[in-house]
Amino acid sequence: MASVIESAWAYLITNFNDFQLACLGSFFLHESVFFLSGLPFILLERAGWLSKYKIQTKNNSPAAQEKCITRLLLYHFCVNLPIMMASYPVFKLMGMRNTLPLPSWKVISTQVLFYFVLEDFIFYWGHRILHTKWLYKHVHSVHHEYATPFGLTSEYAHPAEILFLGFATIVGPAITGPHLITLWLWMVLRVLETVEAHCGYHFPWSLSNFLPLYGGSVHIFTLRKLLVHFSTSTICLKLLRLFPRADFHDYHHRLLYTKSGNYSSTFVYMDWLFGTDKGYRRLKVLKSDACEAERKEM
Repeated sequence: MASVIESAWAYLITNFNDFQLACLGSFFLHESVFFLSGLPFILLERAGWLSKYKIQTKNNSPAAQEKCITRLLLYHFCVNLPIMMASYPVFKLMGMRNTLPLPSWKVISTQVLFYFVLEDFIFYWGHRILHTKWLYKHVHSVHHEYATPFGLTSEYAHPAEILFLGFATIVGPAITGPHLITLWLWMVLRVLETVEAHCGYHFPWSLSNFLPLYGGSVHIFTLRKLLVHFSTSTICLKLLRLFPRADFHDYHHRLLYTKSGNYSSTFVYMDWLFGTDKGYRRLKVLKSDACEAERKEM
């Protein structure tokens, strides 16, 4: 497998120069992964397929979906692509390379994990700032035009927000100067993660069911059974607060202005630490109590 990847990489660096790969190649990869992963959720919503996994019953109109796609193409070509081109000298200055040999999987995985943790920390504070009165009204409200999100709305935002929160995504690679293949892997994983967070569905096979603290969810029922098996202490019950249900970010879109909370991007510990998920927790408790009462009456 490694030899196949290296052969493919050798072909790329032989036929394309550094600038073409780092800028145009990154842009093409981003657009391909983003739209191929996001468009199926529009089709699912329009056809009504797998509706039992949909978090909200409300659907977006075809006109609203088309507006999103049109604006995204405009933003991507007029904002994202110029940013990639402008940041190229910075990445080169910090040591980014695309030559062989490729970095080891240990190096790649360590750097990508670092990017996720750093991005999540910076994104949390940047996102929280965007929910202050003036910035929400003039900037972040664009992203919240879709109270019922679908995959492509993950990057639907005001150009100023793209610049502001985009810093959280590129700062990790910018300060470490990774190999281009590491940067591409980070970009692909980040796109898939944010599309899933906005997709409006929670499937049994969602990655967030199996990775603790990822994407605002974990298989909480499995975790609760394990914790109850070993202990029913208050500590264990508090630990459960680190693992919200699948509609973590969907809840953020349902509430407007500054009261929504749930500001994290990939993980959820920041919201838990600073108490910005209390409304979401309260709603989960109320729903859980209602379901329990209904079960007892049956």
